[in-house]
Amino acid sequence: MKLIKLNSLLFLCLFTISCQSSTKKEASKTTDETAKVEFEKPIQDLSEYETAYFASGCFWCVEAVFESVKGVKEAVSGYSGGTENNPTYQEVGGGRTSHAEAVMVYYDPAEVSYETLVRVFFGSQDPTQYNRQGPDRGAQYRSIAFYKNDKEKEIIERYIKQLEEKEIYSKPIVTQVVPFDKFWKAEDYHQDYEKRNPNNPYVRNVSIPRLKRFQEKYPELLKDNIH
Repeated sequence: MKLIKLNSLLFLCLFTISCQSSTKKEASKTTDETAKVEFEKPIQDLSEYETAYFASGCFWCVEAVFESVKGVKEAVSGYSGGTENNPTYQEVGGGRTSHAEAVMVYYDPAEVSYETLVRVFFGSQDPTQYNRQGPDRGAQYRSIAFYKNDKEKEIIERYIKQLEEKEIYSKPIVTQVVPFDKFWKAEDYHQDYEKRNPNNPYVRNVSIPRLKRFQEKYPELLKDNIH
């Protein structure tokens, strides 16, 4: 009986911190609303920067990872990889679209190369997890490296081959490598969510630990104010 209760408790804890849980959805509607004014980003011209697109689980986590990297000016949470127009968080998070939670990365190629961004992408996730990442399950959390041209495709595929040859993972890499089509920016309350809501249960138990693991693994890639 004690074992059954313990298993039930562990399942409840996992569900509570899952990206799909009502806790996350409600927190994103409430906690963030109170902090929106304080953390409102200034409007900035990003037209001079290059863009790259990735998906590897909850976009709160992925956005925070890329924004800690030298040469990255901005990372925007959104949706990509699907066919539906104007997807919403409720639709994507509920698995009612073919989109995945994704990020658009604005970067300065004079400071950080696309090759390095691909390294960041793979180094901050487990690319062997099919249609999931950590506690988050569903195609909306699948791993995708979007390419805008043949050069980017070559860089991604070459890096995957290197990982496979070095046998970095014990399981096959399941990351999708697909041409970029359309990026839909997520609702405003999702932008910089981890920074705005450090005490949110999901952020505290999943997002921040994932960010810290990446930063400890690649300290040489971090912005000076991150150290």
